[in-house]
Amino acid sequence: MTIILEFVIHLEKNLNKISPAMSKNYEEAWESCLKVIKDNVPLQAFKTWFEPIVPIKLDKGILTIQVPSHFFYEWLEEHYITLLRKVVKKELGAEGSLEYSIVMENNSKSSSPYTVKIPAHNSNSLRNEPVSMPINVNEKQIRNPFIIPGLKKVNIESNLIPAFTFDNFVEGECNRLARASGYAVANKPGGTAFNPLLIYGGVGLGKTHLAHAIGISIKENYPNKTVLYVQSEKFAHQFIDAIKNHTTNDFVHFYQMVDVLIIDDVQFFAGKERTQDVFFSIFNHLHQNGKQIVLTSDKAPVEMQGMEQRLLSRFKWGLSADLGTPDLETRIAILEKKMYGSGIELPLEVVEYLAYSINTNVREIEGALNTLLAQASLNKKSITLELAKQMVDKFVRNTAREVSIEYIQKVVCDYFDLPIEMLKSKTRKREVVQARQISMYFSKKMTKSSLANIGAHCGGKDHATVLHACRTVVNLSETDKQFRQYLEELEKKLTIQ
Repeated sequence: MTIILEFVIHLEKNLNKISPAMSKNYEEAWESCLKVIKDNVPLQAFKTWFEPIVPIKLDKGILTIQVPSHFFYEWLEEHYITLLRKVVKKELGAEGSLEYSIVMENNSKSSSPYTVKIPAHNSNSLRNEPVSMPINVNEKQIRNPFIIPGLKKVNIESNLIPAFTFDNFVEGECNRLARASGYAVANKPGGTAFNPLLIYGGVGLGKTHLAHAIGISIKENYPNKTVLYVQSEKFAHQFIDAIKNHTTNDFVHFYQMVDVLIIDDVQFFAGKERTQDVFFSIFNHLHQNGKQIVLTSDKAPVEMQGMEQRLLSRFKWGLSADLGTPDLETRIAILEKKMYGSGIELPLEVVEYLAYSINTNVREIEGALNTLLAQASLNKKSITLELAKQMVDKFVRNTAREVSIEYIQKVVCDYFDLPIEMLKSKTRKREVVQARQISMYFSKKMTKSSLANIGAHCGGKDHATVLHACRTVVNLSETDKQFRQYLEELEKKLTIQ
């Protein structure tokens, strides 16, 4: 059943006689207050925090207003107490005061209203002290939005994936800052400057893995802390359900109880104004109480469209760490880590081919390895470079048949038995220049890279040098039989069969 817990906050009080303004009825008095308030707060704030208030009574200079929840009262107390004091004083006189009537859900029929009267502060006080209001022992538990109605309720589950730990997150130049900051947060949640910690980057670069790793590490270091991982879309759907079921207060209170909140893909809040509003209030409560917030996004805060500026500004309070595309060394390390964890061993040339050919994201690299292993197992074939080429063409890059510049350089250097560092150096030795020109030629022929990008991969050459190299290779192939044979053999090695 619904009960009303009443407690009185006296804004100012003296022994003067009641002013004529107090002869108004409670509806007129509150309507007059609202007119003044509306001129002093933003329209959205007025709709959110003042329109839901219902005047109850006006008795002996005490105006009673009903607010939807204790959280609602605390917000008014925190942000608008000075304005409310001035408005009440203006409309009801210097001795006017305000009483909040808080609606709370209760299952006990025997429960009675619990009233706490707060002494008036002196006239120099800027705001009232927070009120600690005891909760009736029979009050029901706040509804957990993760529990399906009708099923047995359980403790809050973290929703963390055990396999996503720091131990199997391969560190590289592309993710060193994000991993280091995540590790710092895991060791001291809410106690570092990285609050909130926003991890951003493209698809498949490890944002979710790192977010789970932070949560898992916190659970290990602080078993008593409540850690919750939730996808932004799940959060939004829960909020919609809460609106439909009139359990918005439970929804807000549930998330406010969390010690560490991890929101994945926060960019999906874009355009959802009410979801952003409720997340804003949850964010503020957690941050002000020293709770840790971890967010992931596919873009930096400055690039997010459809997000409220007040929310974006809070995203920037802590640290925004970028996850970049893994470099060659990191890609090889990822494959080796995956192989070690699976207890398998692949020929070095196959590992290098996968690392050179798949340079988009971690997820695609791991998917390619899994597909290759499945192909070899199902077809009872040994894992060879040929099989790897077929698999990459069919299952990974079926829409683009180009190889990478790095792989072309590796094949050319292996063919001429040269270290790749020599190819990228400024040496003018004939055999090195020839290999460099051939790698430029195949890079232009087999990739969509610009001449400037190809030159950058070959030791910082300009586009004119690349164009000259391509013309030189074509001319030599027409006049030098041995050179033409080099090209034919290299093209076979580079072409995916």
